[in-house]
Amino acid sequence: MPATRSDMANTILGVSGLQIAYGGIEAVKGIELEVRQGELVALIGANGAGKTTTLKAITGTLPWKAGEVRYQGESIRELGSYQLVARGLAMVPEGRGVFARMTITENLLMGAYTRRDADGIRGDLERMFKTFPRLKERASQLAGTLSGGEQQMLAMARALMSRPKLLLLDEPSMGLSPIMVEKVFEVVREVSSQGVTLLLVEQNARLALEAADRAYVMESGLITMHGPARAMLDDPRVRSAYLGE
Repeated sequence: MPATRSDMANTILGVSGLQIAYGGIEAVKGIELEVRQGELVALIGANGAGKTTTLKAITGTLPWKAGEVRYQGESIRELGSYQLVARGLAMVPEGRGVFARMTITENLLMGAYTRRDADGIRGDLERMFKTFPRLKERASQLAGTLSGGEQQMLAMARALMSRPKLLLLDEPSMGLSPIMVEKVFEVVREVSSQGVTLLLVEQNARLALEAADRAYVMESGLITMHGPARAMLDDPRVRSAYLGE
C-alpha cells in the first residue's frame, strides 16, 4: 500500500534504495523502510540479514554505497553521528557499549553530553533512577562490574538521557535471562507509551512483534515482508521461519 500524504508528513525516518557493501560483498541491497512519528517499528530477521548494518548507516557510523537516509525530512549523508545525537537520534548498540571504568552515574551523564540544560539533566537523571531502580542502588558502582542485564538497562537509560526523538535499539535482549528479557521489553513498551519513536532490531521475533505497531522482515540484505506487526504474528511464513511454529 503506498504511503499517503499524511503518512509522509509524519515520517521521522525514511530509508530508500539503501545499498551497503563490505569490500565486494553487498550486505544491504537497496532496501526501503520508514518510521513514522510515535511508532514502534520492529526489524526482524536471522543473523547476517543486514539489520545491524542498516542501523549503523542510519546513525552515521557506516558509509553506504547508494540510496538515501532522511531523518526529520533531511538527508543525513553529510552529518556525523555526534550531530545526529544532538538532533535527537540515539542508539543503544548491540553489546551495550557501556563505559566499563566509569560509574553508572557517569555513564548516564555521558548520555546527556550534547545538552546544556543542567536542571533538566538532573531531573532526567532522577527519572532514569526511578525507571531503573537497580541502577540507583548501584549509582557509584563501575559499569563494568554490572551483570549483562544491568548493563543493558544502563545502555538504554544512557540513550534516553539525550532526550531522543528517535531511539534505535539493536538486539536489546541478546544474551539475557528470560526474566531480564521481559524487563527490557517492559521498558521498551513504557518508553514507546511516553511518545518516543522506536526502531527495534530484535531476534526474539515474537516479543518484537507483540510490542511493535509495524514490522519489516529482512533476509539476506533485502526487505522481504512488511506490514502491521499483529498481522505478521498470524502470517504462516513468519510463524514458520521466526516463531518456531
